[in-house]
Amino acid sequence: MIAQYGHILLFIVFGAGFAVANLLVLSPLLRFKSNDERQKIAYECGMEPIGTPYVPMDINFYIFGLLFVIFDVESLYLYPWAIIFKDLGWPGFASMLVFIGVLFFGLVYTWRRGALKWER
Repeated sequence: MIAQYGHILLFIVFGAGFAVANLLVLSPLLRFKSNDERQKIAYECGMEPIGTPYVPMDINFYIFGLLFVIFDVESLYLYPWAIIFKDLGWPGFASMLVFIGVLFFGLVYTWRRGALKWER
């Protein structure tokens, strides 16, 4: 039984070795090298940068993206359920109604809190 896990351990060792080799060996060989100070600045469009490149990000973008991912995952669960709907019967239908209901109330909650408004 331990021998079966040897393949998994070998796979992990080779995967970690590949990552370390790319980061430590190949990366310094392939990176861009220049002593020109103009090419080391963040913007290479011909204009001198003004201010700092670190701008505070609005949390609304993060919340909107997170809500998109949540409801996108919901659609991933709905498709396989719809495929085997006849085999599940009423208990499967009831469990999916509970699942959709929880997500619906979550959507209503975020809507009322104003998380779906793009401008504040």
